[in-house]
Amino acid sequence: MQLVCLDLEGVLVPEIWIEFARRTGIPELRRTTRDEPNYDTLMKYRLDLLKQHKLGLPDIQKVISDMGPMTGAKDFLDALRRDYQVIILSDTFYEFAMPLMAQLGMPALFCHKLEADANGFLVNYHLRMPNQKMEAVKRFKEINFKVIAAGDSYNDTAMLAEAHAGILFHPPQNVIDEFPQFPVTMNYAELRAEIDKASAKI
Repeated sequence: MQLVCLDLEGVLVPEIWIEFARRTGIPELRRTTRDEPNYDTLMKYRLDLLKQHKLGLPDIQKVISDMGPMTGAKDFLDALRRDYQVIILSDTFYEFAMPLMAQLGMPALFCHKLEADANGFLVNYHLRMPNQKMEAVKRFKEINFKVIAAGDSYNDTAMLAEAHAGILFHPPQNVIDEFPQFPVTMNYAELRAEIDKASAKI
C-alpha cells in the first residue's frame, strides 16, 4: 500500500506567483518567502497589491489557466497514477490551482483556501493547518501507507523527511547543499526512476 505525495509548484506547474507577476506585469508580486519570511505579512501584501491593481479572482484564474502545466507534467502524472496512488500536497490555494488541476486530469489536491468578497476581490486566506504537507504524510503513515514524497524546495523538506522516502526534483543548489540525504532528480524520467527505486525498497 504505497502512496506518492508530490509538491505542485516547481514540480508539475510553474511557480504561480512568479509566473502571475510576469504575465500581469506587476513585478512586486514576485516577492516570495525568500524576501519576506513572515507568510502572513507576505500574503496581506499580495492581497493589497491585487486590490490596488483591481484584479479579482476571475481575472487571476484566467491568467493562471493560460499558464498551463510544465512541459511533460501531465504525461508523467498520468503514467505515475497508473501504478501508484498519488496525492498533490501544496501550499497554494484551491482557487488558484483548480484551472491547472483541470489540465492535469484533476488529481487529488490538498492545499489552502482563499476568501473573496461579493465583487470577486480577495480579502483573506485560510491555511488548512500549519505544516500541512508534513502533517498529511504523518497521517498517511498512521493508516499504514508507505509514503514516497517529492518536492523541489526548502518548504518541502519536512515532508520529504517525514516520508519513508524523500526525493528532490530540480531543486535550487542551496537546498541540494543543505539536504544531502535526499536523492536529486532533474527531469521526469529521473524522478520516475527514483520513485520506482524507492518503491522497491520500502
